[in-house]
Amino acid sequence: MLLIASLLALLVGISLGIMGGGGSILTVPILRYVLGLEPHQAIAVSMVVVGTTSLAALIPHARRKRVQWRVGAVFGLAGMVGAFLAARLTRYIPGIVLLVGFAVMMFATAVAMLRKPKETRAGSTGSPASLPKIIGEGLVVGAVTGLLGAGGGFVIVPALLLVTKLPMDVAVGTSLVVIAMNTAAGFLGVVGHVQLDMQIALIISAAAVAGSVAGGALAGQISPAALKTSFGWFVVVMAFFILAQELPALLGRAPSIRVAVVVSAIGTLVSSLLTNLLSKRKPTNRVTTTTVRGQP
Repeated sequence: MLLIASLLALLVGISLGIMGGGGSILTVPILRYVLGLEPHQAIAVSMVVVGTTSLAALIPHARRKRVQWRVGAVFGLAGMVGAFLAARLTRYIPGIVLLVGFAVMMFATAVAMLRKPKETRAGSTGSPASLPKIIGEGLVVGAVTGLLGAGGGFVIVPALLLVTKLPMDVAVGTSLVVIAMNTAAGFLGVVGHVQLDMQIALIISAAAVAGSVAGGALAGQISPAALKTSFGWFVVVMAFFILAQELPALLGRAPSIRVAVVVSAIGTLVSSLLTNLLSKRKPTNRVTTTTVRGQP
């Protein structure tokens, strides 16, 4: 099973290298359902894997000057505070509750990935947010990392795009700085309260780092829209699977992988049908200007 988990971990690195996020969305399920780690252990080990892989994925972005270090430092320092404090609280929260919360967060991630970017009027570039807003968003993202082991790249990249007006490629590179800082603080918050299997952490991290090298090389060569859409639907599949695996325990029943697979398939199919239905009902906004500039 460790070999299978290592092969799957390659996807963690590829995701972080290309999109600057998504690693923890894959890491926690791998550790929990492939290797059978207890929820708190899976979340803690995920921080090690995602943090290490983010640093490796950061190297090619830094070489190509796709990192805004000052923005990453401010966002990351705020995130470290939130991650450390939230991680200290996880020992008081049942593992099942944490994983259900993780699944809910996955749905929110999928919505953010599948939603089409809004068009803006020509000549409208907006202005960067104030420092307090950047710090506030950093604290929230850090808290998510500390509680659920999620690096928050899926939140950090859009935040950097909207709040700091960075270009997409620079936002991806900068998000890796923030993820590494958040996961480091979150890990320090759980040290001493969770029994860690460092052998598993190192093996999975090594596989993910190898994937990040490929992901960094592919960054910018794959259509971001197609990548986000395909990954978004994969996240939906995994979210339904996690809920189907964890919720029965709250009712005193044993989970079933077969049931989880069926629930995941049906849930994703229904979600896809509803998404298509809602998209057809949305009115098309006319563009009155001759030139439309998208988000950076």
